[in-house]
Amino acid sequence: MTTTTTDTTPRTAARIAGLAYAALFFLAIFANFVVRQGLVDADDPAATVENLTTDGQLLRWGIVAFVVVFLLDIAISWALYVLLRPGGTARSLVAAWFRLAHTFLLGVAVTFLFLALQLASGPLAAGLESANREAWTALAVEAFDYTWLVGLVAFGVHLVLVGRLLAAAMGARVLGILLTVAGVAYVFDTAAYTLLADYADHEDLFLTIVAVPSVVAELGFTIWLLRRGWGRTAADDAGEPAELAADEEPVLVGSPG
Repeated sequence: MTTTTTDTTPRTAARIAGLAYAALFFLAIFANFVVRQGLVDADDPAATVENLTTDGQLLRWGIVAFVVVFLLDIAISWALYVLLRPGGTARSLVAAWFRLAHTFLLGVAVTFLFLALQLASGPLAAGLESANREAWTALAVEAFDYTWLVGLVAFGVHLVLVGRLLAAAMGARVLGILLTVAGVAYVFDTAAYTLLADYADHEDLFLTIVAVPSVVAELGFTIWLLRRGWGRTAADDAGEPAELAADEEPVLVGSPG
């Protein structure tokens, strides 16, 4: 009887998740902070339409970046499930589902961003008066923002679950706490945006509350994933094959001989 492994190992999953996270980190910064915040003026819809008309190609590149992030998030969801499964199959699966929920809503949000581009400069909205064009464009951007924020609630829950798995089962207590704090910050920010009519007056404060823990935690998580993917592990030190970690179940193929 021949014994082999056909499933992805935790080490390979860590490599995939780490590389995808590293790419996602830079793509998200470009798409959100360079493109979206650079072109959209929340206080001046006319300026937003002008920016989207003159720099429409930049927005298209931003949309492409968001779509790549969308695809990378799917890969990360699967890879983290494989990596964290030893800490509990059900818990790691729930964490993956929450990340996929976030990914789905990101895809919906990007559709609204493309709609904003079409309303601002596309031929389908050519018959709209300037005031109507500006209002509809601003509404599409707001739909993008809020859909993304709702998705970040699911992402925040995902981070909390991953943080608990890391702290309890993977021996990464500090990193687990950081991810948990970042996850709570995402949920708190969306709740504040929804409940506070004067959220815009405190936007910089809330941005800091979210950005600081999320950047520290997710950058640290990326480094942890890359080190786990390419560094030495306890299995290596114990003399076990790197491709057969203790939590892997071999698949039996072939017939009795």
